[in-house]
Amino acid sequence: MAVHDILDALGLLLLLVLLVLLGFAVRRRLLQRRGGTFDCSLRNPRRRAPKGWMLGVGRYSSDTIEWYRVFSFSPRPRDVVGRRGLEVLARRAPSGAEALALLPGAVVLDCAEGERRVELAIGSDALTGFLAWLESAPPGQHSSFVA
Repeated sequence: MAVHDILDALGLLLLLVLLVLLGFAVRRRLLQRRGGTFDCSLRNPRRRAPKGWMLGVGRYSSDTIEWYRVFSFSPRPRDVVGRRGLEVLARRAPSGAEALALLPGAVVLDCAEGERRVELAIGSDALTGFLAWLESAPPGQHSSFVA
């Protein structure tokens, strides 16, 4: 009887894990449905440890990038980066243990949005789209790529 109970518990645990993974996949699909999404990791630059990077998905809107964590069920963005006043201060390759925390081929951008600093790590293809989005700001909106 004890073996039967253990197998039942393991079966329920496996079902729960599969439901969680399915939930993440469905949420990701819903985010991508409207288009304009790209893989993007985000880090607050005050946290210099590699563990400060959070995997996510960025989605372009007209004047902002909405950033969603990969491992979350929330329908709302975790962070929003505005195009107005956004500056890319530096571009670099991931270093050391940081490279293990990011997706392969990622480029790290050190950005400033007014007084706020944020680091974004995106693939080279997404980088081209990001820079085009940044440079296509309407007249009167200051944004620039410095590095």
